[in-house]
Amino acid sequence: MENQIRHRLVLIPPPLQGHITPMLQLATILHSKGFSITIAHTHFNSPNPSNHPNFNFLPFFDGLSNTQITSKNFVDIASTLNIKCVSSLKETLVHYITKLANENHGEKIACIIYDGFLSFIDSLAKELKLPSIVFRTTSATNLLTYHVCLQLQSKGYLPLQDSKSRDLVPELDLLRFKDLPLFNLTNQYDFLQSIGKTLSITPLGVIFNTVESLEDSSLNQLQKLYKANLFPIGPLHMIANDANNSSILQENDNCISWLNYNKPRKSVLYVSLGSIASWEEKELTEVACGLVNSRQNFLWVIRPESISDVSAWLESLPEDVKVGVAERGCVVKWAPQSEVLAHKAVGGFWSHCGWNSTLESLCEGVPIICQPSFGDQRVNARLLSHVWKVGLEWCNAIERDEIERVVRRLMVNSEGEMMRQRATELKHEIGIAVRGSSCDALNGLVKYILSLNA
Repeated sequence: MENQIRHRLVLIPPPLQGHITPMLQLATILHSKGFSITIAHTHFNSPNPSNHPNFNFLPFFDGLSNTQITSKNFVDIASTLNIKCVSSLKETLVHYITKLANENHGEKIACIIYDGFLSFIDSLAKELKLPSIVFRTTSATNLLTYHVCLQLQSKGYLPLQDSKSRDLVPELDLLRFKDLPLFNLTNQYDFLQSIGKTLSITPLGVIFNTVESLEDSSLNQLQKLYKANLFPIGPLHMIANDANNSSILQENDNCISWLNYNKPRKSVLYVSLGSIASWEEKELTEVACGLVNSRQNFLWVIRPESISDVSAWLESLPEDVKVGVAERGCVVKWAPQSEVLAHKAVGGFWSHCGWNSTLESLCEGVPIICQPSFGDQRVNARLLSHVWKVGLEWCNAIERDEIERVVRRLMVNSEGEMMRQRATELKHEIGIAVRGSSCDALNGLVKYILSLNA
Protein backbone atom coordinates (compact mmCIF):
# COMPACT_ATOMS: atom_id res chain seq x y z
CA MET A 1 0.00 0.00 0.00
CA GLU A 2 3.07 2.26 0.14
CA ASN A 3 2.53 3.54 -3.41
CA GLN A 4 -1.18 4.11 -2.93
CA ILE A 5 -3.21 6.69 -1.09
CA ARG A 6 -3.35 5.56 2.52
CA HIS A 7 -6.70 4.25 3.66
CA ARG A 8 -7.93 5.51 7.02
CA LEU A 9 -9.55 3.18 9.53
CA VAL A 10 -11.56 4.27 12.55
CA LEU A 11 -11.36 1.78 15.43
CA ILE A 12 -13.88 2.08 18.29
CA PRO A 13 -13.37 0.20 21.61
CA PRO A 14 -15.58 0.31 24.72
CA PRO A 15 -13.87 1.88 27.77
CA LEU A 16 -12.71 -1.37 29.42
CA GLN A 17 -9.06 -2.44 29.78
CA GLY A 18 -9.64 -5.91 28.38
CA HIS A 19 -11.15 -4.38 25.22
CA ILE A 20 -8.96 -1.31 24.79
CA THR A 21 -5.69 -3.26 24.88
CA PRO A 22 -6.46 -5.69 22.00
CA MET A 23 -8.05 -2.90 19.95
CA LEU A 24 -4.85 -0.85 20.19
CA GLN A 25 -2.82 -3.95 19.32
CA LEU A 26 -5.01 -4.47 16.26
CA ALA A 27 -4.54 -0.82 15.35
CA THR A 28 -0.76 -1.21 15.58
CA ILE A 29 -0.86 -4.23 13.27
CA LEU A 30 -3.06 -2.52 10.69
CA HIS A 31 -0.90 0.60 10.81
CA SER A 32 2.11 -1.58 9.96
CA LYS A 33 0.15 -2.73 6.90
CA GLY A 34 -0.10 0.82 5.60
CA PHE A 35 -3.41 2.04 7.03
CA SER A 36 -3.87 5.39 8.76
CA ILE A 37 -5.45 4.90 12.19
CA THR A 38 -7.96 6.90 14.19
CA ILE A 39 -9.14 5.68 17.61
CA ALA A 40 -12.61 6.94 18.56
CA HIS A 41 -13.04 6.57 22.31
CA THR A 42 -15.12 7.62 25.30
CA HIS A 43 -13.87 10.16 27.83
CA PHE A 44 -14.04 7.47 30.54
CA ASN A 45 -10.90 5.32 30.55
CA SER A 46 -9.58 7.11 27.48
CA PRO A 47 -6.23 5.82 26.17
CA ASN A 48 -3.18 8.05 26.44
CA PRO A 49 -2.45 9.52 22.97
CA SER A 50 1.19 10.13 23.85
CA ASN A 51 1.72 6.36 24.04
CA HIS A 52 0.58 6.00 20.42
CA PRO A 53 2.06 8.88 18.40
CA ASN A 54 1.17 7.31 15.03
CA PHE A 55 -2.58 7.34 15.73
CA ASN A 56 -5.19 10.09 15.76
CA PHE A 57 -7.58 10.10 18.73
CA LEU A 58 -11.21 11.14 18.57
CA PRO A 59 -13.03 11.46 21.93
CA PHE A 60 -16.82 11.38 22.20
CA PHE A 61 -19.38 11.73 25.00
CA ASP A 62 -20.16 8.42 26.77
CA GLY A 63 -23.16 9.26 28.97
CA LEU A 64 -21.96 7.06 31.85
CA SER A 65 -22.86 8.02 35.41
CA ASN A 66 -20.34 7.99 38.26
CA THR A 67 -22.21 5.05 39.76
CA GLN A 68 -21.78 2.99 36.60
CA ILE A 69 -18.12 3.90 36.32
CA THR A 70 -17.34 2.82 39.89
CA SER A 71 -19.47 -0.33 39.65
CA LYS A 72 -17.39 -1.78 36.78
CA ASN A 73 -20.49 -3.66 35.65
CA PHE A 74 -19.37 -4.13 32.07
CA VAL A 75 -22.72 -5.38 30.76
CA ASP A 76 -24.51 -2.34 32.19
CA ILE A 77 -21.80 -0.07 30.81
CA ALA A 78 -22.13 -1.64 27.36
CA SER A 79 -25.94 -1.34 27.45
CA THR A 80 -25.71 2.34 28.37
CA LEU A 81 -23.14 3.07 25.68
CA ASN A 82 -25.39 1.44 23.07
CA ILE A 83 -28.13 3.92 23.98
CA LYS A 84 -26.46 7.16 25.04
CA CYS A 85 -23.52 7.22 22.63
CA VAL A 86 -25.44 6.98 19.37
CA SER A 87 -26.04 10.67 18.73
CA SER A 88 -22.72 11.86 20.19
CA LEU A 89 -20.66 9.40 18.15
CA LYS A 90 -22.63 10.20 15.00
CA GLU A 91 -22.02 13.92 15.48
CA THR A 92 -18.33 13.30 16.15
CA LEU A 93 -17.89 11.13 13.05
CA VAL A 94 -19.79 13.49 10.75
CA HIS A 95 -17.57 16.36 11.89
CA TYR A 96 -14.47 14.18 11.43
CA ILE A 97 -15.49 13.08 7.91
CA THR A 98 -15.89 16.74 6.91
CA LYS A 99 -12.56 17.63 8.47
CA LEU A 100 -10.77 14.85 6.58
CA ALA A 101 -12.29 15.97 3.30
CA ASN A 102 -11.24 19.60 3.85
CA GLU A 103 -7.79 19.12 5.35
CA ASN A 104 -6.33 15.88 4.00
CA HIS A 105 -6.68 16.07 0.23
CA GLY A 106 -10.06 14.40 0.22
CA GLU A 107 -9.03 11.48 2.45
CA LYS A 108 -11.95 9.24 3.34
CA ILE A 109 -12.65 6.69 6.03
CA ALA A 110 -12.19 3.28 4.42
CA CYS A 111 -13.79 1.28 7.21
CA ILE A 112 -15.00 1.37 10.81
CA ILE A 113 -13.78 -1.48 13.01
CA TYR A 114 -15.86 -1.66 16.17
CA ASP A 115 -15.95 -3.83 19.28
CA GLY A 116 -18.90 -6.24 19.23
CA PHE A 117 -20.16 -4.87 22.56
CA LEU A 118 -21.02 -1.63 20.77
CA SER A 119 -23.66 -3.21 18.56
CA PHE A 120 -25.25 0.12 17.57
CA ILE A 121 -22.24 1.06 15.47
CA ASP A 122 -23.18 -1.16 12.53
CA SER A 123 -26.42 0.75 11.98
CA LEU A 124 -24.62 4.05 12.47
CA ALA A 125 -21.98 3.08 9.91
CA LYS A 126 -24.67 2.18 7.38
CA GLU A 127 -26.35 5.54 7.99
CA LEU A 128 -23.03 7.27 7.29
CA LYS A 129 -22.46 5.01 4.25
CA LEU A 130 -19.27 3.58 5.73
CA PRO A 131 -18.22 -0.10 5.62
CA SER A 132 -17.81 -1.74 9.03
CA ILE A 133 -16.18 -4.84 10.53
CA VAL A 134 -16.86 -6.22 13.99
CA PHE A 135 -13.97 -7.13 16.31
CA ARG A 136 -14.57 -9.79 18.96
CA THR A 137 -12.14 -9.55 21.89
CA THR A 138 -13.26 -12.86 23.43
CA SER A 139 -12.67 -16.37 22.17
CA ALA A 140 -14.54 -17.72 19.15
CA THR A 141 -15.99 -20.38 21.47
CA ASN A 142 -17.44 -17.67 23.70
CA LEU A 143 -19.12 -16.00 20.73
CA LEU A 144 -20.61 -19.36 19.79
CA THR A 145 -22.09 -19.66 23.30
CA TYR A 146 -24.10 -16.46 22.72
CA HIS A 147 -25.81 -18.11 19.77
CA VAL A 148 -26.44 -21.28 21.80
CA CYS A 149 -27.75 -19.29 24.80
CA LEU A 150 -30.41 -17.71 22.62
CA GLN A 151 -31.44 -21.16 21.40
CA LEU A 152 -31.49 -22.55 24.94
CA GLN A 153 -33.67 -19.68 26.08
CA SER A 154 -36.20 -20.37 23.33
CA LYS A 155 -36.28 -24.06 24.32
CA GLY A 156 -36.88 -23.29 27.99
CA TYR A 157 -33.47 -24.31 29.33
CA LEU A 158 -32.92 -20.81 30.72
CA PRO A 159 -33.06 -19.41 33.36
CA LEU A 160 -30.65 -22.14 34.41
CA GLN A 161 -31.74 -24.74 36.97
CA ASP A 162 -29.10 -25.69 39.54
CA SER A 163 -29.75 -29.39 38.93
CA LYS A 164 -28.65 -28.93 35.30
CA SER A 165 -25.55 -26.81 35.98
CA ARG A 166 -23.03 -29.64 35.46
CA ASP A 167 -24.79 -31.16 32.43
CA LEU A 168 -23.05 -30.78 29.08
CA VAL A 169 -24.61 -28.22 26.74
CA PRO A 170 -26.00 -29.63 23.47
CA GLU A 171 -23.87 -28.58 20.45
CA LEU A 172 -21.01 -27.29 22.63
CA ASP A 173 -18.28 -29.88 23.13
CA LEU A 174 -17.22 -30.23 26.78
CA LEU A 175 -18.92 -27.00 27.97
CA ARG A 176 -21.37 -27.39 30.84
CA PHE A 177 -24.37 -25.17 31.50
CA LYS A 178 -22.47 -23.61 34.43
CA ASP A 179 -19.73 -22.51 31.99
CA LEU A 180 -22.06 -20.38 29.85
CA PRO A 181 -21.54 -16.58 29.97
CA LEU A 182 -24.75 -15.76 31.83
CA PHE A 183 -24.63 -12.54 33.80
CA ASN A 184 -27.60 -12.89 36.20
CA LEU A 185 -28.90 -9.50 35.15
CA THR A 186 -32.38 -8.44 34.10
CA ASN A 187 -31.05 -7.25 30.75
CA GLN A 188 -28.81 -10.22 29.97
CA TYR A 189 -31.11 -11.61 27.27
CA ASP A 190 -31.43 -8.20 25.63
CA PHE A 191 -27.62 -8.15 25.65
CA LEU A 192 -27.40 -11.60 24.04
CA GLN A 193 -30.02 -10.68 21.44
CA SER A 194 -28.10 -7.54 20.49
CA ILE A 195 -25.04 -9.71 19.84
CA GLY A 196 -27.14 -12.16 17.83
CA LYS A 197 -28.49 -9.27 15.76
CA THR A 198 -24.94 -8.11 15.02
CA LEU A 199 -23.98 -11.60 13.87
CA SER A 200 -26.94 -11.85 11.53
CA ILE A 201 -25.66 -8.93 9.43
CA THR A 202 -24.64 -9.98 5.91
CA PRO A 203 -22.14 -9.65 4.45
CA LEU A 204 -20.20 -9.67 7.68
CA GLY A 205 -16.53 -9.53 8.55
CA VAL A 206 -15.47 -10.66 12.03
CA ILE A 207 -11.97 -10.26 13.45
CA PHE A 208 -10.95 -12.62 16.25
CA ASN A 209 -7.99 -12.38 18.60
CA THR A 210 -7.46 -16.12 18.49
CA VAL A 211 -5.51 -18.90 16.80
CA GLU A 212 -7.20 -21.12 14.23
CA SER A 213 -5.73 -24.38 15.54
CA LEU A 214 -6.87 -23.62 19.11
CA GLU A 215 -10.49 -23.03 18.11
CA ASP A 216 -10.97 -24.67 14.73
CA SER A 217 -14.20 -26.42 15.76
CA SER A 218 -15.85 -23.22 17.05
CA LEU A 219 -14.68 -21.19 14.05
CA ASN A 220 -16.09 -23.80 11.67
CA GLN A 221 -19.45 -23.76 13.47
CA LEU A 222 -19.61 -19.95 13.34
CA GLN A 223 -18.73 -20.03 9.65
CA LYS A 224 -21.61 -22.41 8.94
CA LEU A 225 -24.08 -20.49 11.09
CA TYR A 226 -23.45 -16.99 9.76
CA LYS A 227 -21.68 -17.35 6.38
CA ALA A 228 -19.32 -14.67 7.63
CA ASN A 229 -15.78 -13.69 6.65
CA LEU A 230 -13.82 -14.77 9.75
CA PHE A 231 -10.30 -13.50 10.43
CA PRO A 232 -8.56 -15.30 13.35
CA ILE A 233 -5.41 -13.18 13.48
CA GLY A 234 -4.23 -13.68 17.04
CA PRO A 235 -2.53 -13.59 19.38
CA LEU A 236 -2.52 -9.87 18.67
CA HIS A 237 0.05 -9.01 21.33
CA MET A 238 2.58 -11.29 19.63
CA ILE A 239 1.89 -10.00 16.12
CA ALA A 240 1.80 -6.34 17.15
CA ASN A 241 5.13 -6.65 19.02
CA ASP A 242 4.31 -3.17 20.30
CA ALA A 243 6.30 -1.60 23.13
CA ASN A 244 3.74 1.18 23.59
CA ASN A 245 1.82 0.96 26.86
CA SER A 246 -1.97 0.60 26.60
CA SER A 247 -2.55 -0.05 30.31
CA ILE A 248 -5.05 2.22 32.04
CA LEU A 249 -3.48 1.36 35.42
CA GLN A 250 0.04 2.35 36.45
CA GLU A 251 2.37 -0.63 36.13
CA ASN A 252 5.01 -1.42 38.75
CA ASP A 253 8.25 -2.45 37.03
CA ASN A 254 10.02 -3.18 40.34
CA CYS A 255 8.55 -6.66 40.29
CA ILE A 256 10.77 -7.52 37.30
CA SER A 257 13.84 -6.73 39.38
CA TRP A 258 12.40 -8.95 42.11
CA LEU A 259 11.96 -11.80 39.60
CA ASN A 260 15.51 -11.30 38.36
CA TYR A 261 17.03 -11.64 41.82
CA ASN A 262 17.93 -15.24 42.67
CA LYS A 263 14.62 -16.82 41.60
CA PRO A 264 15.03 -20.36 40.23
CA ARG A 265 13.51 -21.20 36.86
CA LYS A 266 9.71 -21.80 36.97
CA SER A 267 9.62 -21.23 40.75
CA VAL A 268 7.28 -18.22 40.97
CA LEU A 269 3.47 -18.24 40.94
CA TYR A 270 2.02 -15.06 39.42
CA VAL A 271 -1.32 -14.14 41.04
CA SER A 272 -3.66 -11.63 39.39
CA LEU A 273 -7.43 -11.43 38.88
CA GLY A 274 -7.22 -8.79 36.15
CA SER A 275 -8.63 -5.26 36.10
CA ILE A 276 -12.18 -5.95 37.37
CA ALA A 277 -12.50 -9.06 39.57
CA SER A 278 -11.19 -8.82 43.13
CA TRP A 279 -11.12 -10.47 46.56
CA GLU A 280 -12.68 -9.12 49.75
CA GLU A 281 -10.34 -8.30 52.64
CA LYS A 282 -11.09 -11.50 54.56
CA GLU A 283 -10.40 -13.49 51.38
CA LEU A 284 -7.13 -11.64 50.87
CA THR A 285 -6.01 -12.82 54.30
CA GLU A 286 -6.88 -16.43 53.44
CA VAL A 287 -4.99 -16.10 50.15
CA ALA A 288 -1.95 -14.68 51.95
CA CYS A 289 -1.95 -17.55 54.44
CA GLY A 290 -2.42 -20.16 51.71
CA LEU A 291 0.37 -18.73 49.56
CA VAL A 292 2.80 -18.57 52.48
CA ASN A 293 1.91 -22.10 53.67
CA SER A 294 2.53 -23.47 50.15
CA ARG A 295 6.17 -22.39 50.58
CA GLN A 296 6.31 -21.21 46.95
CA ASN A 297 7.57 -17.86 45.65
CA PHE A 298 4.74 -15.60 44.49
CA LEU A 299 4.20 -12.29 42.71
CA TRP A 300 0.79 -11.00 43.76
CA VAL A 301 -1.22 -8.16 42.20
CA ILE A 302 -3.60 -6.49 44.67
CA ARG A 303 -5.38 -3.54 43.07
CA PRO A 304 -6.27 -0.51 45.23
CA GLU A 305 -9.99 -1.27 44.76
CA SER A 306 -9.52 -4.52 46.69
CA ILE A 307 -8.14 -2.79 49.77
CA SER A 308 -7.43 0.90 50.27
CA ASP A 309 -4.16 0.57 52.20
CA VAL A 310 -2.26 -2.57 51.23
CA SER A 311 0.75 -1.71 53.43
CA ALA A 312 -1.42 -1.37 56.53
CA TRP A 313 -3.21 -4.63 55.72
CA LEU A 314 0.11 -6.46 55.30
CA GLU A 315 1.24 -5.11 58.68
CA SER A 316 -1.98 -6.44 60.28
CA LEU A 317 -1.31 -10.03 59.20
CA PRO A 318 -0.19 -12.62 61.77
CA GLU A 319 3.56 -12.40 62.35
CA ASP A 320 4.43 -15.71 60.70
CA VAL A 321 2.38 -14.83 57.61
CA LYS A 322 3.88 -11.34 57.44
CA VAL A 323 7.38 -12.85 57.57
CA GLY A 324 6.44 -15.40 54.90
CA VAL A 325 5.15 -12.71 52.55
CA ALA A 326 8.36 -10.72 53.01
CA GLU A 327 10.55 -13.78 52.39
CA ARG A 328 8.74 -15.37 49.45
CA GLY A 329 6.40 -12.76 48.03
CA CYS A 330 6.26 -9.54 46.08
CA VAL A 331 2.99 -7.54 46.28
CA VAL A 332 2.25 -4.82 43.71
CA LYS A 333 -0.79 -2.76 42.67
CA TRP A 334 -0.39 -3.65 38.98
CA ALA A 335 2.23 -5.47 36.92
CA PRO A 336 3.48 -5.49 33.31
CA GLN A 337 1.77 -8.83 32.76
CA SER A 338 3.19 -9.85 29.38
CA GLU A 339 6.71 -9.25 30.66
CA VAL A 340 5.98 -11.14 33.88
CA LEU A 341 4.58 -14.21 32.12
CA ALA A 342 7.54 -14.25 29.73
CA HIS A 343 10.02 -14.28 32.60
CA LYS A 344 11.94 -17.52 33.07
CA ALA A 345 11.27 -17.52 36.83
CA VAL A 346 7.46 -17.72 36.40
CA GLY A 347 6.10 -21.26 36.43
CA GLY A 348 2.39 -20.74 37.06
CA PHE A 349 -0.42 -18.20 36.90
CA TRP A 350 -3.41 -17.92 39.27
CA SER A 351 -5.84 -16.12 36.98
CA HIS A 352 -9.42 -14.96 36.48
CA CYS A 353 -9.08 -16.38 32.94
CA GLY A 354 -9.90 -13.26 30.98
CA TRP A 355 -9.18 -13.84 27.30
CA ASN A 356 -6.16 -11.51 27.12
CA SER A 357 -4.61 -13.18 30.18
CA THR A 358 -5.42 -16.61 28.77
CA LEU A 359 -3.67 -15.87 25.47
CA GLU A 360 -0.67 -14.25 27.14
CA SER A 361 -0.24 -17.29 29.37
CA LEU A 362 -0.61 -19.76 26.50
CA CYS A 363 1.94 -17.84 24.43
CA GLU A 364 4.54 -18.15 27.20
CA GLY A 365 3.84 -21.79 28.10
CA VAL A 366 2.61 -20.97 31.61
CA PRO A 367 -0.13 -23.23 33.11
CA ILE A 368 -3.00 -21.69 35.06
CA ILE A 369 -4.98 -22.06 38.26
CA CYS A 370 -8.42 -21.07 36.96
CA GLN A 371 -10.62 -18.85 39.14
CA PRO A 372 -13.21 -17.38 36.74
CA SER A 373 -15.66 -14.78 38.03
CA PHE A 374 -18.14 -13.93 35.26
CA GLY A 375 -18.89 -13.84 31.54
CA ASP A 376 -16.43 -15.42 29.15
CA GLN A 377 -14.00 -16.24 31.97
CA ARG A 378 -15.91 -19.46 32.73
CA VAL A 379 -15.74 -20.49 29.07
CA ASN A 380 -12.01 -19.81 28.97
CA ALA A 381 -11.42 -21.71 32.21
CA ARG A 382 -13.18 -24.75 30.76
CA LEU A 383 -11.09 -24.55 27.58
CA LEU A 384 -7.89 -24.30 29.62
CA SER A 385 -8.71 -27.16 31.95
CA HIS A 386 -10.61 -29.67 29.80
CA VAL A 387 -9.80 -28.90 26.15
CA TRP A 388 -6.20 -27.65 26.13
CA LYS A 389 -5.38 -29.32 29.48
CA VAL A 390 -3.09 -26.59 30.75
CA GLY A 391 -5.27 -25.37 33.62
CA LEU A 392 -6.53 -26.53 37.00
CA GLU A 393 -10.25 -26.03 37.42
CA TRP A 394 -10.65 -24.71 40.94
CA CYS A 395 -13.99 -23.60 42.36
CA ASN A 396 -13.43 -24.25 46.06
CA ALA A 397 -13.96 -21.72 48.82
CA ILE A 398 -11.20 -19.17 49.39
CA GLU A 399 -9.69 -20.94 52.39
CA ARG A 400 -6.01 -21.20 53.24
CA ASP A 401 -5.78 -25.01 53.28
CA GLU A 402 -7.48 -25.31 49.87
CA ILE A 403 -5.23 -22.59 48.47
CA GLU A 404 -2.09 -24.29 49.77
CA ARG A 405 -3.16 -27.56 48.14
CA VAL A 406 -4.00 -26.11 44.72
CA VAL A 407 -0.80 -24.03 44.58
CA ARG A 408 1.31 -27.09 45.34
CA ARG A 409 -0.64 -29.13 42.76
CA LEU A 410 0.44 -26.67 40.08
CA MET A 411 3.91 -25.67 41.25
CA VAL A 412 5.29 -28.84 42.89
CA ASN A 413 3.33 -31.98 41.99
CA SER A 414 3.72 -34.11 38.86
CA GLU A 415 0.27 -32.94 37.73
CA GLY A 416 1.59 -29.40 37.37
CA GLU A 417 4.74 -30.58 35.60
CA MET A 418 2.64 -32.40 32.99
CA MET A 419 0.67 -29.19 32.44
CA ARG A 420 3.89 -27.23 31.98
CA GLN A 421 4.98 -29.71 29.32
CA ARG A 422 1.63 -29.44 27.56
CA ALA A 423 1.78 -25.62 27.84
CA THR A 424 5.23 -25.67 26.23
CA GLU A 425 3.82 -27.69 23.32
CA LEU A 426 0.96 -25.20 22.87
CA LYS A 427 3.43 -22.30 22.99
CA HIS A 428 5.31 -23.89 20.09
CA GLU A 429 2.05 -24.50 18.20
CA ILE A 430 1.01 -20.87 18.63
CA GLY A 431 4.42 -19.67 17.44
CA ILE A 432 3.96 -21.64 14.21
CA ALA A 433 0.45 -20.19 13.78
CA VAL A 434 1.71 -16.60 14.13
CA ARG A 435 3.92 -17.17 11.10
CA GLY A 436 1.30 -19.30 9.31
CA SER A 437 -2.50 -19.28 9.71
CA SER A 438 -2.70 -15.98 11.61
CA CYS A 439 -0.43 -14.30 9.05
CA ASP A 440 -2.63 -15.64 6.25
CA ALA A 441 -5.77 -14.40 8.03
CA LEU A 442 -4.21 -10.95 8.48
CA ASN A 443 -3.38 -10.72 4.80
CA GLY A 444 -6.94 -11.82 4.05
CA LEU A 445 -8.27 -9.07 6.32
CA VAL A 446 -6.23 -6.41 4.51
CA LYS A 447 -7.56 -7.59 1.15
CA TYR A 448 -11.10 -7.67 2.55
CA ILE A 449 -10.87 -4.07 3.79
CA LEU A 450 -9.53 -2.88 0.45
CA SER A 451 -12.32 -4.75 -1.37
CA LEU A 452 -14.90 -2.80 0.62
CA ASN A 453 -13.62 0.36 -1.06
CA ALA A 454 -13.09 -1.05 -4.54
